[in-house]
Amino acid sequence: MLIDSHCHLDRLKAAPDQTSLQSIMDNAKAQGVDYLLCVNVRQQGFEQMRDKVAQFDNVFLSSGVHPLDVKDGLDVEQIRRFACDPKVVAIGETGLDYFYADETKILQQQCFEQQIALAVDVNKPLIVHTRDAREDTIAMLKNGGADKVSGVLHCFTETWEMAKAAIDLGFYISVSGIVTFKNAGELRSVIRKVPKDRLLVETDSPYLAPVPHRGKENQPAYVRDVAEFVAELRGENYQDLADYTSENFFNLFKDAAKIIGR
Repeated sequence: MLIDSHCHLDRLKAAPDQTSLQSIMDNAKAQGVDYLLCVNVRQQGFEQMRDKVAQFDNVFLSSGVHPLDVKDGLDVEQIRRFACDPKVVAIGETGLDYFYADETKILQQQCFEQQIALAVDVNKPLIVHTRDAREDTIAMLKNGGADKVSGVLHCFTETWEMAKAAIDLGFYISVSGIVTFKNAGELRSVIRKVPKDRLLVETDSPYLAPVPHRGKENQPAYVRDVAEFVAELRGENYQDLADYTSENFFNLFKDAAKIIGR
């Protein structure tokens, strides 16, 4: 079993309709990808995302607002209502991004704080995006009591010190196709150190296609390439890595485990 722990099926240009999306899902299945987590980034896009993947029993959902999409503010109660959907297993993608939007730093912090509080209230883990905001991200997770629900720092590109701080809070570290890029030496050294019981793999599709698919639109099938690369990087057997990252997924996203009766 292999799980794409973070993707955006509703944003795939290669899947504008149900027939093409079915083809994308078939490609993933052919590569051993049994389950996927389709992650919400825009509040007003949740229902469209949910409806697009409704036919797929192996696709879980999240509800939240990305830090680059908070300029219109946040309707926490609407996110709470979305989170009541039986397929929603997490709150997010939320977090802080000072690299692309330093000018909205204060607003990002306010929205992140609200979504942390919501996650704790509804008892669902957090999906966290963080870039150039190491200290604030960890501090806000600590102060907000995020250790009560845990979560994941997705598409991780930061330092071992940050990874360790998140792991100490009970969080997981998810690695994307970035780890296969030529300039990812520092990230590779971090991923070698992440404990087996805290590692996840993802595509973040349609973004960041791994080698050897660079230049193409990313898709969930390519999580196999990420997993194979990470297994070799860590000196592990591919199937072992696929198995333990899948187990980690269900340990984190407990509502997903309940849905499939694990």
